[in-house]
Amino acid sequence: MGEDRTGGQRPGDQLSYEQARDQLVEIVQTLESGGAGLSESLALWERGEQLADICQAWLDGARSRIEAARDRRTPGEEQRPVSGR
Repeated sequence: MGEDRTGGQRPGDQLSYEQARDQLVEIVQTLESGGAGLSESLALWERGEQLADICQAWLDGARSRIEAARDRRTPGEEQRPVSGR
């Protein structure tokens, strides 16, 4: 399959969505507490960006799977749009 924003690997090759999300929450809490120095804050920010990309790749993959399943429906079935959230 094609590359994505997680460094060329599919989401399944890395963290699960839940693992990435939980790590991202921890990073945000650490940054919001203001206890980290500049160098550590920058490293945390960069890791947070990576984790956000992993989460987005998982969500994009899920959306693609839903759309593919909808496209396989038999003609005449009502199709409802997938929310853009």
